[in-house]
Amino acid sequence: MKFYREKPSLFKRWPEVPVDNTVLLAYVNPIISDVAKNGDKAVKKYSEQFDKVNFASLKVSPDEIDSAYEKVTQSEVESLVESKARLEMMEQRRYAQNIFSIDIKGTSIDCTLKPIQSIGCYVPGGKAAYPSSVIMNVTPARVAKVEQIIVCTPPLRDGSIDPLTLVACDICMVDHIFKIGGIQAIAAMAYGTETVPKVNKIVGPGNKYVTAAKNAVSSIVAIDKPAGPSEVLILADGSADSKLIAFDLISQAEHGQGGICGLVTSSEKTAREVSELVDILVSNSEEGEVISGILSESGFIYKVLNLDEGIDFINEFAPEHLQIMTEIPEEAAKGIINAGMVLLGNYTPVSSTDYCMGVNHVLPTQGFAKLASGLTVLDFVKTVNVVKATETSLGSVRNEIKALSRAEGFQNHYKAVEARFR
Repeated sequence: MKFYREKPSLFKRWPEVPVDNTVLLAYVNPIISDVAKNGDKAVKKYSEQFDKVNFASLKVSPDEIDSAYEKVTQSEVESLVESKARLEMMEQRRYAQNIFSIDIKGTSIDCTLKPIQSIGCYVPGGKAAYPSSVIMNVTPARVAKVEQIIVCTPPLRDGSIDPLTLVACDICMVDHIFKIGGIQAIAAMAYGTETVPKVNKIVGPGNKYVTAAKNAVSSIVAIDKPAGPSEVLILADGSADSKLIAFDLISQAEHGQGGICGLVTSSEKTAREVSELVDILVSNSEEGEVISGILSESGFIYKVLNLDEGIDFINEFAPEHLQIMTEIPEEAAKGIINAGMVLLGNYTPVSSTDYCMGVNHVLPTQGFAKLASGLTVLDFVKTVNVVKATETSLGSVRNEIKALSRAEGFQNHYKAVEARFR
């Protein structure tokens, strides 16, 4: 891992590096247009071209879901159920706390939440399976009471879907599952086909082609927040357990190329120990060569003078995940304003929040934590205020309405109010 005593400049972030998808959009736009025009026929054509599969039905059948349960273990099913239950508890509390009523001098205002009617979730697949992505994307939508939720996920070469992904969809009560991946999946959900219903919003992670496709259709369908390869920064002092830090950095490197694994520490001893331990652990890992390459490309250790300097760097960097492993992590956390998620102490590794801690692992990356939050139930609802005034409460603001409407040149705004008192 690269070692820095001065602030690393090689990892430039938003807004210094704006997202430019010009080349990718030139590639994805014709595919999107073809699907928009030719529906299922185009989807099947691209599935055969990109995924090397050819099947009669794009939709997963109930029999396929039943069969999936026979191919997974009971412990896997129970783990998915626990993960869903914990996230559900968190999002139900968030949902409830955003519904309230207030009385302002006789005018009652009810803040209500109304669901987006239909959601499309993209779940990566093909070479690897990510059933946890089903849990993280669908559960908040279910808590929000979304009427229709569909999932698109790439098929395996034999035309099937990873069984644990199907089980996760069933546990989360997904309405329809489609064997579609890549650009064609995003286009199908955005425009609708003979088989795939058009949705109001598309969420879920994907590769650069999926991300570019989501950006391309964002003028006709809502999409979720920017999300790229996984990122973790660890803020540590001399009290930190260097071996735990090394394990955490290596675990995040498993996500693959493009991500970031960094240690920011005020301790020369911790920096040296972590560097040595990473080398030892990687050399003994089955995937050591791959992980070593990833850490060489995007892993770093930054030695700061003190924790305050480290906190300043972190707020400028705005990481997806931040682990704070200091003597008093709660104190350091008070200074953090830009991070997708903050994890405190030795027993809250990023890997735990990827699965079963009750929080969502869909988080902003690439510096977008400066302005965006992780995926929650609030991404699937609209706030609708229901207002009722009385003659007295409306009358109490007649003069203010008169002054402001005249200032803005809207005389009839005031007349509409005044008419109620004649």
